Amino acid sequence: MGLRKLKPTTPGQRHKVANDFAPLTTTANKPEKSLVIGRKKNGGRNNTGKMTMRNIGGGHKQKIRIVDFKRNKHGIPATVKTLEYDPGRTAFIALIVYADGEKRYMLAPEGLEVGQKVLSGKDATPEVGNTMFLSDIPLGTIIHNIEMQPGKGGAIARSAGAYAQLNARDGKYAIIKLPSGEVRMILITCTATIGSVSNQEHSLTRSGKAGRTRWQGRRPRVRGVAMNPVDHPMGGGEGKSSGGHPRSRTGLPAKGFKTRSKTKASNRFIIDRRKK
Repeated sequence: MGLRKLKPTTPGQRHKVANDFAPLTTTANKPEKSLVIGRKKNGGRNNTGKMTMRNIGGGHKQKIRIVDFKRNKHGIPATVKTLEYDPGRTAFIALIVYADGEKRYMLAPEGLEVGQKVLSGKDATPEVGNTMFLSDIPLGTIIHNIEMQPGKGGAIARSAGAYAQLNARDGKYAIIKLPSGEVRMILITCTATIGSVSNQEHSLTRSGKAGRTRWQGRRPRVRGVAMNPVDHPMGGGEGKSSGGHPRSRTGLPAKGFKTRSKTKASNRFIIDRRKK
């Protein structure tokens, strides 16, 4: 995978750094019909029409790809048919066809190729794309799409380039270092997929213009210091004298203020908190 720096034929192209999508094998964006559903947008409004989320609206029409995060078809080998783009996530996805004919989408790890065989369950080996129980994965292995509760489906390390590392096992728990730097315990009966997530250079791309952000369904965000006192705690003042302690629109302090509950039940599973 690589990046493309475009020629400055227009102001929007001048600073654009785009993905070359080299790993993808589908020339046209035509997903598997049986694995897509329509996506209805609400512009950040709830069922009464009231805006409950700001800065949302517009955007290009999209279809949701149904991605299998559980990989619970154990013991049945599958063949990678295509590597595709998914507008709903930063990572690429892969269409796999099981030996019994069933088709599913999975997160495409870095290095996965068309025609490759993938497997999940107790019989799987620690190779890229295979899903295994944390009890069977060798220590030190790079993993992604990690379950937090057995059978619920992967929830950790799913975005482009993300990965975690299995450091140790202690009784019924596996000790994993997460992408944030946090070290926590997860039950060894949970599953994870071998390898890191594809599209690792996604963070290096640049949109080049504000219009591309609008295509993604994001509207402009007004700074708090540019508002009036009635609209934001940091608003008001003559000229640029407004501001004060950084905080959110609802008054919650920012810049280092911890919002995680001190009595949260899962705190006991965290061995080392994430770094600032």
